[in-house]
Amino acid sequence: MLTLYRPDTGWLHRAPAGPKAFVLLVIVLAVSLLPSTYLSAAIAAAVTIAAYLLSRLGLAELGRQVVAVRWIIVVTFGFQVLFLPMESAVANTSRVVAAIVIAALLVLTTRVADLLDAFERGLGVFCRFGLDPARVALVLAVAITTVPVLTRLAVGVREAQRARGARAGVRSFVIPFLVVSLKHADELGDALTARGVA
Repeated sequence: MLTLYRPDTGWLHRAPAGPKAFVLLVIVLAVSLLPSTYLSAAIAAAVTIAAYLLSRLGLAELGRQVVAVRWIIVVTFGFQVLFLPMESAVANTSRVVAAIVIAALLVLTTRVADLLDAFERGLGVFCRFGLDPARVALVLAVAITTVPVLTRLAVGVREAQRARGARAGVRSFVIPFLVVSLKHADELGDALTARGVA
């Protein structure tokens, strides 16, 4: 299975997955609840930069994460600026982007196996209600990694088309992207079957 994990020996990489997920969730919620002002946009940007510097992933990785969500930025800002004042549009877009890239720190600094274990431990209290923590943890882990993986696949398809000199177009992009996405889904299904889930 593809993963976004970046190996390192920094303190965030060494932190246990459960507490790390909780702290990042609190930070994301705090950023999301900031008011819609330019000051809030600056605070969201500062918190995001500080998080990537403290995690030792650095500004280059932060840049890659922002580029990966560029269409979310365009769409969010585009719709906001049509109906809201500029200050609110900038602040809201900044908070959304900050929340996404800060949340990405979880998968960038935590192995998928560690995420699974943390989810299983956290959901263990629901066993008495008939919930299977292992299955739910696996679904959550797959969901966390699927969107970034699809983004990476889309970038790969576009770069392959540029390398071949193919003309850009929706149809010429969608068909290869669907092929690689279905191939990834098939490989993921095989991995789940091997794990005894499917």
